[in-house]
Amino acid sequence: MHSPVTWRIAGGRVLGPALFLVAGIVNCTPDSFYDGGCFFDSEQAVGHSVALLDQGADIVDIGGESTRPFSQRIDAGEETGRILPVIQGVLEQRPKAVLSVDTYRSEVAVAALDAGAFIVNDVSACALDPQLLSVLAEYKPGYVLMHSQGRPEDMQKDPSYTDVVTEIHAFFTSHMNRLVRAGLPEDRIVLDPGIGFGKTLEHNLQLLANMDAFYSLGRPVYLGLSNKSTWGKLLDLGADERQTATQVATALMAAKGVPIHRVHEVLDTVRTLRIVQEISNRKEDRHG
Repeated sequence: MHSPVTWRIAGGRVLGPALFLVAGIVNCTPDSFYDGGCFFDSEQAVGHSVALLDQGADIVDIGGESTRPFSQRIDAGEETGRILPVIQGVLEQRPKAVLSVDTYRSEVAVAALDAGAFIVNDVSACALDPQLLSVLAEYKPGYVLMHSQGRPEDMQKDPSYTDVVTEIHAFFTSHMNRLVRAGLPEDRIVLDPGIGFGKTLEHNLQLLANMDAFYSLGRPVYLGLSNKSTWGKLLDLGADERQTATQVATALMAAKGVPIHRVHEVLDTVRTLRIVQEISNRKEDRHG
């Protein structure tokens, strides 16, 4: 087990120190791969967000545009219209909640941060909207730096790497340096290797097997494994049959030292991480 992590987010607020943080997913979309349409209504999304917080989520990650493979883009106005009522509604009921906005658009990020979000979760590393870099430098939120090869609508057509682990390590190094030079403090950044974003099954498994290669970068790893098509391809499971695979993989990654887990099933994940922590504590007590 690794040491507890801290993550400084917007407004100088700090998450941790904690061995694990759980980010609950709320997709305010009609077309996300797992729960598309379930929380498209803002009242339902608010209720689900509050439920995830009550189940133990440290963060609720709210998205207004699907980034699943081959998904279609919407405009910034529509995306903002989907997420703002949810952010506002959650904060009315849970004023201290830590909310994250899942967006690559600068305009949407500004609206969400002004409404009370603390974190920007960006699948594009500022590539799809370069103005987002200026927003990050100004607001200094928590920032999920994620790797993706290609855009969501075409990223799974033919992903290719010479060495996926080495190439993503280099990507993180160069993009962290770029963010820090632009004015975003390094302690705001966490690293997401982007499982399923421009990767084959083999690429994903290589990344998971070698996740500790990214620890030398000095920032926490933020991992999104929840109900991904990786488990469908590996085990021939439909989208609604991958919960057990998700929890097994989460436990394995947590035991390897991954601290931040973005999931649909928060309560199951909180329990999974508790098991990992309790077993690890007893091993450390015996050998400490």
